Amino acid sequence: MYKTILSKNGIKNTRQKECILLELIRSGTHLTADEIYQHLEQQKIGIATIYRNLKLFKSLNIVKEIPMNGVNYYELKIYSKKPLHIHFKCTKCNALMDIDEIEISMEYIKLNQKIEEKKNLEVTDANIMLLGLCSKCREKRG
Repeated sequence: MYKTILSKNGIKNTRQKECILLELIRSGTHLTADEIYQHLEQQKIGIATIYRNLKLFKSLNIVKEIPMNGVNYYELKIYSKKPLHIHFKCTKCNALMDIDEIEISMEYIKLNQKIEEKKNLEVTDANIMLLGLCSKCREKRG
């Protein structure tokens, strides 16, 4: 699918682009550019190439950038099994997780429709980040 997006935009598919996207697919989680670089170090792909391609993928809506505390995390959008999900970040251990239960997503969709109708808007994407303590940090706290 991403090859079609690249081609339609006149962008050549390269080994580097493919390696970066495959790493995001394999990881199944949120990765920073540095983490992608560490995983692809043996592939001889430089950090500048990773940043440049992540910026390109973001502009083409292939990846989503999630900024947190001055660090950007990336996840695939086009391969996602969940078109909408909410992110949760633990403020103690910095764990980042997806909240993708269908009931919660349906409530968001209803809210989104109300906002669009009331404000005459068209929402095309959302970054929903909840902050708090994860279950492990809550248990440690007692």
